[in-house]
Amino acid sequence: MELNTPIEELPKVGPVFTKKLRKMGIKTVADLIFHFPFRYEDFSQIRPIKEIKPNEENCLAGKILEIKISRTWKKKLAVVQALITDQTAATKAVWFNQPYLVNVLKEGDWVCLAGKAVFDKRGIYLSNPVFEKLPNPPDSRQSPSSKIDTSPLAHTGRIVPVYPETAGLSSRWLRNLIKPLLWELKNKLSDPLPLAVIKKNGLMPLRQAIWQVHFPDSLAKAEAAKQRFSFEELFLLELAVLKQKLALSREKAPAIPLQMELMKKFVSLLPFKLTAGQKKCAWQILKDMEKPRPMSRLLQGEVGSGKTVVAVMAALNAIKAGWQVVFMAPTEILAKQHFAEVSKLLWPFKIKVALLTGREDKINSLKLKNESIEISRQKILDETRNGKIPLLIGTHTLLQNKVKFQKLALCIIDEQHRFGVEQRARLAQPEKNESGVRQLPHFLSMTATPIPRSLALTIYGDLDLSVLDEMPQGRKKVLTAVVPPEKRKETYEFIRQRVKKGEQVFVICPRIEKSEETDAAKQNSSLTAVPKTSLPDKKNGRKKTSWEEVKAVKEEYEKLSKEIFPDLRVAMLHGRMKSKEKEKIMKMFRAKKLDILVSTSVVEVGIDIPHATVMVIEGAERFGLAQLHQFRGRIGRSHLQSYCFLFTDSESKKTSRRLKAILKAKDGFELAQKDLEIRGPGSLSGAKQWGLPDLLMENLKNLSLVTKAREAAKEILAQDADLKSLPFLAKKLAAFQKNIHLE
Repeated sequence: MELNTPIEELPKVGPVFTKKLRKMGIKTVADLIFHFPFRYEDFSQIRPIKEIKPNEENCLAGKILEIKISRTWKKKLAVVQALITDQTAATKAVWFNQPYLVNVLKEGDWVCLAGKAVFDKRGIYLSNPVFEKLPNPPDSRQSPSSKIDTSPLAHTGRIVPVYPETAGLSSRWLRNLIKPLLWELKNKLSDPLPLAVIKKNGLMPLRQAIWQVHFPDSLAKAEAAKQRFSFEELFLLELAVLKQKLALSREKAPAIPLQMELMKKFVSLLPFKLTAGQKKCAWQILKDMEKPRPMSRLLQGEVGSGKTVVAVMAALNAIKAGWQVVFMAPTEILAKQHFAEVSKLLWPFKIKVALLTGREDKINSLKLKNESIEISRQKILDETRNGKIPLLIGTHTLLQNKVKFQKLALCIIDEQHRFGVEQRARLAQPEKNESGVRQLPHFLSMTATPIPRSLALTIYGDLDLSVLDEMPQGRKKVLTAVVPPEKRKETYEFIRQRVKKGEQVFVICPRIEKSEETDAAKQNSSLTAVPKTSLPDKKNGRKKTSWEEVKAVKEEYEKLSKEIFPDLRVAMLHGRMKSKEKEKIMKMFRAKKLDILVSTSVVEVGIDIPHATVMVIEGAERFGLAQLHQFRGRIGRSHLQSYCFLFTDSESKKTSRRLKAILKAKDGFELAQKDLEIRGPGSLSGAKQWGLPDLLMENLKNLSLVTKAREAAKEILAQDADLKSLPFLAKKLAAFQKNIHLE
């Protein structure tokens, strides 16, 4: 038997069980023994029968004196009763609707049983207990409770593992399959963790851990075994991201000198003062780009903290050194907004900026400050290829289109956290530089999504972080309140008063229209929460989710425009509308021709409306904390006081705890960590696409373990960057990397 033996070659595993195991992702023996329990039942204390405790789980051992079958008078159910003794006392075990047991258990058999003791008119008995025959019965003259040999047992008389199951595959069946395999394979398991790492971090060796995770001697040993495997998964993830960073550092990139006088001139022309954070981040980025290796930097900052200005400084420095820059945004609305803002910032320097979206292609006017000129797509592509357009702005689809640059030095991407070697090479001109060496562009990602510390060290561990941790002067803190149903009327009246003062309102809903089946892929947000009600799907056994309680955009628009604010100007915006229609509504809202905009989470990214001072979020419990924080960041972008109202009908304590966190947290980073702790990494944007094992996803919460794993990975790579002296670890890492998708 080998680790790579197909599961169908195991005894007792025929085609039916093979299909069920494969459904659970178990294809080989290795998959099976690394299919870990998710909880344990403690049947390790065998009680003398005279000490049996009613209404509790009891584990007993004894000899069967009598076994018989009868049927209930009304329902004709089979009832098997066995009389068990251990010489301290006797009791019954009763099994309902399991008639076959009279052929399995015989008088004179020694058994170990575990189950709940029930006390009724029939006396005290074990109801439907788990049982196991004792292969080594104790001496009949001794009390068996202290003499039982529990080592051969798998289901009773020990800490018993309970596994994730599927229909027709019970934990008992899995235990029977796994236990003999562990004995057979114990000398064939090679530990991927170096001995030095195991000793330094106080970890169980693999052979001990694999046994203790399945059949532990104690709950403490089970926990220690799980800790070892948690560390191993985090260690592999850290190796993967650090090796990625190392590989990128071996590549070449244009070394662009920092032009200090140019930067001073740019800053002096700004209509506002840079914050200390903006200066620090700009310095980090510009100094990074002086190096002849590709920069990989993530610029994190609250919504409205001034990330774009910092990115434009890097772009200007590269362009004036004779290089080209590409700036990608996740949506057309945001690409157009960046085009307008960047063109205005660079206008004094007479730099040509082009917008390429597919629907609208234009360049900025170098004569009139806020004007642009529509030109053909082909002309933009040609001028980008020959270097006449130094700065091209578009959506992420620029990667798919045949856009070529003559001298690309910098990629700026909004809200895409990672950009790999292949993606960079796709944008960069394939020709080599004068020395015959391939050069990759520098990479700067901007994100308003706060990243918890533990994820910054793992998933994003190959990126250098620059953090904008302060807001521009004059901004007031957004006042936030959780609004229960009985307070809605009062809140609507408050909104009316703000509108009378010339202020504007966003209303966010989590879904476009009523739907019985939810599909996370269709959501604008990947932080969708679980709906309140679940309905069984008779056809395939899966659950359908009812969204009838969700405030759909269309319904909300109808309610607000006709019932609550018939005298105000209300419009709606959602992802299914045509681009021109969306743009028309946004122009009207920006021009203050609308009072209230009802929207889906499409408003989350990139919409800047200075006079919007009120944000209402319907079904707030359905969004992640970090996402709620981003919504809130769309207001409070002027000197006016702003207000965020979280509408919820949920009475759950977990919801209450989450929403209270957003009231107390100082910033988005604190909220992101809290969300990670409460909801887990699965709720994070892009998490489902990472392909990480469940155990690893859960342990991304554990900052202490993450830090230890990162330090261990750094030490190993410092000694042997290519893992040549650790072939089994290298093999394990290669297999791990095949299954994860961090780019």
